[in-house]
Amino acid sequence: MLLPAVLIAFVFKYAPMPGIVMAFQEFKPWLGVSGSSWVGWDNFKLIFTMHDSVQVIWNTIIISMMKILFGLAVPVVFALLLNEIRQTALKRSIQTLVYLPHFMSWVILGGILLDLLSLEGIVNRLAAVLHLEPVLFLGNGNWFRTTVVVSDLWKEFGFSAIVFLAALSGINPALYEASEIDGAGRFQQTVYITLPALLPIIVVVFTLSLGNVLNANFDQVFNLINPLVLEKGDIIDTYVFRTFQGGQYSLATAAGIFKSAVGFILISGGYFFAYKVANYRIF
Repeated sequence: MLLPAVLIAFVFKYAPMPGIVMAFQEFKPWLGVSGSSWVGWDNFKLIFTMHDSVQVIWNTIIISMMKILFGLAVPVVFALLLNEIRQTALKRSIQTLVYLPHFMSWVILGGILLDLLSLEGIVNRLAAVLHLEPVLFLGNGNWFRTTVVVSDLWKEFGFSAIVFLAALSGINPALYEASEIDGAGRFQQTVYITLPALLPIIVVVFTLSLGNVLNANFDQVFNLINPLVLEKGDIIDTYVFRTFQGGQYSLATAAGIFKSAVGFILISGGYFFAYKVANYRIF
């Protein structure tokens, strides 16, 4: 049963690894890896000296960190609230509704958001009814960042809550019964029983998400970005895609290695933090 997953991981994750040497070459496809000249760290130096490269890295970090923080807090709160619903039919209906956006592609959602958030869209029409000024959500850099984070949160928070709902179902009911005998209310049970039980999985999820601190979701940003918001909304992936087109494989590979190295350092530190705080170990 594991064989297909192992083969897919090997073919798409490990077999291409020798290709990272292109980051240290002036790679030319017709010469191949063995025939291309070596340039050392020049590609990495070029990335950090290119116009707007530093701003793009900051954009990526800001958007990614906002997604990580809100993408952890909102699913936890949603799982806690959903866990309080005692009517099974209502609970399952809500779960189904919030899971659905996860299975929609950003190509579809991007088109929907462009219509909803345009100056003639339903959101600004409602704002006009309330005598509010129209907002160019996808044409203003600051609003663009907020729109990206909120739309990603709306799409993923229901699916992300699954792991926390699973952790809630594993809490021993005897703990709640004992606390009721001692006079604890629902809020006190949440603070002193539920949240401490969720803490290990919260730390683990946060640790794993640190590896994506330089991945602000290319699919989403690519489908929403436009020239008006490049200063505040351009991320590493879209910058690389736009700038390094035309067969600049070495520069694109160098950018990928930079992202992977930062992710590796952060996730390694995160695992150490998880071990110290939640006694979580991967081995």
